[in-house]
Amino acid sequence: MTNAPGVYQGAANAIAAVMLLLEFGMLRQALARDQVRLYAAQSALISVLAVVIAADRGLPDLYVLAATSAALKVLAVPLLLRRLLRAGGAGDEPAGVAGSYTLSVASAVLAAIGLAAFGFFAFGSLHLHGPAAPPLALAIAGAMVFVAFGLMIVRRDVASQAIGFCTLENAISLAALVVAAGLPLILETAFLFDLLVAVVVFGMLIRAHHARTESLSTADLTRLRG
Repeated sequence: MTNAPGVYQGAANAIAAVMLLLEFGMLRQALARDQVRLYAAQSALISVLAVVIAADRGLPDLYVLAATSAALKVLAVPLLLRRLLRAGGAGDEPAGVAGSYTLSVASAVLAAIGLAAFGFFAFGSLHLHGPAAPPLALAIAGAMVFVAFGLMIVRRDVASQAIGFCTLENAISLAALVVAAGLPLILETAFLFDLLVAVVVFGMLIRAHHARTESLSTADLTRLRG
């Protein structure tokens, strides 16, 4: 007789599934500002999961991690991205981002479904079981990793590629929480500050690229090929 999943496992699986759906939502959005909103919602779910794990497993350090993650990934990073989009003229202008796919929207979604399936079964084949590592949540985190890579590949604008990188960090954070939630706090927060550095670098790239081309599209960069 199979035991029903506990509160932690059920919450981890549900949050991971919603995060994956938000990842697909980012892939379909034509405007970068809408992608930023979905990224903030996805990041908020990471903080919620950290609180659930802290309460279920008695890890008070995760409360600090949840608060730090919310402050950085739900507030600071989206705010910085919105300011960069306004400076680049893509925040309120659909032409700045719409139509920037290397594939059609339908083809991009189908490709992402294939990537998600590959990641899901690849991570699921690791057979990591037990209350500390819900296998379904870990498999969904693997699917998110590949969909995030797909988002960076199929979009031709710097903003979407930056958001794809940020969601990749969310997928890795999800996998870390379900596998190694008891890591020292200093190691867990180090990843957050690495994300902040990456966002600053992407911000510099967005400003430099827009100043040179007056667009956030990377399509013109194909002219640099030999």
